[in-house]
Amino acid sequence: MEVSTPARSRIAVLLHDLRGGGAERVALNLVRGMVAAGSEIDLVLVKAEGKYLKDIPPGVRVINFDKSNVYKALPALVRYLRRERPKAVLAALTHINLAALIARRLSGVKTRVVVCEHNQISYKIAAEKSLRGSLIFKAVPRLYPWADAVVAVSNGVADDVAKVSRLPRERVLCIYNPIHDQSLTDAAAQPVAHPWFTDRQAPVLIAAGRLHPQKGFDVLLKAFQKVTAKTPCRLIIMGEGDERDALEALAKALGVADHVSLIGFVENPYAMMAHADAFVLSSRWEGLPTVLVEAMATGVPVVSTNCPSGPDEILVDGDYGLLVPVEDPDALAEGILATLGTPRGRGLKRAEVFSVDASAKAYLEVLSAP
Repeated sequence: MEVSTPARSRIAVLLHDLRGGGAERVALNLVRGMVAAGSEIDLVLVKAEGKYLKDIPPGVRVINFDKSNVYKALPALVRYLRRERPKAVLAALTHINLAALIARRLSGVKTRVVVCEHNQISYKIAAEKSLRGSLIFKAVPRLYPWADAVVAVSNGVADDVAKVSRLPRERVLCIYNPIHDQSLTDAAAQPVAHPWFTDRQAPVLIAAGRLHPQKGFDVLLKAFQKVTAKTPCRLIIMGEGDERDALEALAKALGVADHVSLIGFVENPYAMMAHADAFVLSSRWEGLPTVLVEAMATGVPVVSTNCPSGPDEILVDGDYGLLVPVEDPDALAEGILATLGTPRGRGLKRAEVFSVDASAKAYLEVLSAP
């Protein structure tokens, strides 16, 4: 039964949790930008856990369903919508998006629902091995038309979302992620304690992301071996994931383990980026690689695979950093060697395009539309 009382002015941002991922970091940047613009925000979490909990901006109300997955949280989400009747809900990531759309339909409220895709759905479908995951993706064409707006984080993702959801391309908006602001610049200026930045016996490469096949760190290690055959070098990979054991074994097999540091989650990755000699993105696919923009904002020279999608949009077809083919250790090694020693700051101005203020303004316009 539909609730007739007028909706409140709050905006609900729906996430699973605040573990250390790029989408979660982006969401907190966006929440910070929307709060700065004067919006009242509910951060609605399936489970309030993760390293970024301490980074929730002051004034944000946290709603914790304390469930293991979003579908177990669905009744609580329906009750929340009926009770609070937020002006709009912003959801991100496919399974969260679908749950938001189902909950709105079950609740009977008129809350506006905006869903956002951060990655290539078609690549996720190809990589999915579970029955439940396959069923989730099959629901996209049926449920995404229920959304009041569908947002993608890059034009490449927008093209893919339109194809998978069978929506007209003009119905999928592109809003770049909120990445660059003064807090990033301030964090990049902090000192780092890693010994490789103090002895400076060799150039240091930085990479970052989940230790997952998507990120192509196996290709990076093979490329790094080729780099070290030509010049002394070290590689730090920031991030955690299920591929740690396999990557450590590969580094050992390649004979580069003593020159590779898989240091896990880093509280302040920007300072390490700022002190590195080059940043490397080796991904097989992306949506809009936040970490690439973050690296550019610190001034470090960058080299990236030209994967679908995002790097070519960020680097403007190579104007702000080298682009190399995906799955090609030789090309990546040559790109790294060409990037080492290049002037710093090439991407600073370009990184400013991906500002927190601009992204928050664009999202608020979509969330507030009639």
